[in-house]
Amino acid sequence: MGSTVTTSKNSMDSMNAEQSTDSAAPSRPGYGQLLRTRGAWTFLLPGFAARQPFAMLTLSIVLLVQHTTGSYGAAGAAAAVTGVSMALFAPYSGRLADRYGQRAVLLPGVLVHAASGLTLTALALGGAPLWALFAAAVPTGASVPQIGPMVRARWGVRLKGSPLMTTAAAFESVTDELTFVVGPLLATALCTAVDPAAGLVTEAALTLLGGLLFAAQKSTQPPVGRAGDGHARVEHVSALRVPGVRVLIVTFLGIGSVFGGMQVSLAAFTESIGEPGLNGVLYGVFAAGNMLSGVVCGAIAWKASPQRRLLVGYTALALTASGLWAVHSVPLLAGLGLLVGMCIAPALITGYTLVEGLVPAGARTEAFTWLTGAVALGQAAAVTVSGQLEDRFWGGAGFLVPAGGTVLALVTLLALRSRLSARPHGRTVTRGVGHRAPAAVD
Repeated sequence: MGSTVTTSKNSMDSMNAEQSTDSAAPSRPGYGQLLRTRGAWTFLLPGFAARQPFAMLTLSIVLLVQHTTGSYGAAGAAAAVTGVSMALFAPYSGRLADRYGQRAVLLPGVLVHAASGLTLTALALGGAPLWALFAAAVPTGASVPQIGPMVRARWGVRLKGSPLMTTAAAFESVTDELTFVVGPLLATALCTAVDPAAGLVTEAALTLLGGLLFAAQKSTQPPVGRAGDGHARVEHVSALRVPGVRVLIVTFLGIGSVFGGMQVSLAAFTESIGEPGLNGVLYGVFAAGNMLSGVVCGAIAWKASPQRRLLVGYTALALTASGLWAVHSVPLLAGLGLLVGMCIAPALITGYTLVEGLVPAGARTEAFTWLTGAVALGQAAAVTVSGQLEDRFWGGAGFLVPAGGTVLALVTLLALRSRLSARPHGRTVTRGVGHRAPAAVD
């Protein structure tokens, strides 16, 4: 009898210990716990393959067009048209994905992107006029698959209400930056060691293959916006109507100015010193800083509010980016580029995290694509202006663009920071049709 009681007591103690561990787990969210989320790997691996070409696109266009025209201004303008086109069409792609499903948007999108990218390559090699390159660049940018926002939306479905959402945002930022370490290195190696067109051809092929693999993962895509009975469709409210999203768009425009300014200016600087092969290395160091800080950011249990973290992180970004133009040696440029990269990831992660509290679930893919599009638009503008500065002034003059872009965005962020506060729980969005109950804005 005593043995039975002891065994029963030990079993109860074991159960209590397990319950204590389970209850404590959410308070210590980490990457290991995140990656054990059921079904995560089914969209993470193809998602990584599908987003890799995005980091190759702008630099591949710059290197190809600069080779065929001899002008960084023309190269930057062609890349800028692609970026502007992507920025304008990305939110509509996100809205369609929220409404009709990610697969329905991806399948035609990757086919159009591959075809238009190859067309742009052929036109550049054939010595076509600049207007023809612009015409091909429009569909190339408009059809860029929005894999990052789609993956983030899938995390939102899997982790609804979980403290792992911040960890997921950090993980996605790290994944993005890993692609920006590999992508520029791969694009530079292909364009300089194989053929100036090899980067863009490879980008088109990888987009097609990776996009089709990601689209095939139907089980993890967010549900299409229908009412609970499956008969009535909900009318979606645009994420752009949320004031905080508009503030984040300006913030992300500044981040895009860093990416675009660095791409053109590093290429011009390394060519001016007779070491064009260092371009990918220096950009890789910059992206590596971004990736490493993203890893750390996701591993920290933050006590400060995301609004405060964004203000502090963005101030650091503006300060470090403002010193790039004054650096004229490779070691110093690599070191400062590393610091700039380390300041970007916290701002990106915090911005994406704020979306979770500002935007209703049914519009989050669209919200993520607005932010991604803002980065692309800022990058496009920076590529254009930096290219003109590099053509007209000294090698490295384009670094003035990241400085100006981040400072202007910081001023806007400071002035409108109150709009980043999440709406109170319980407030509802009443616009809808059918029999669906009002959805709480969380």
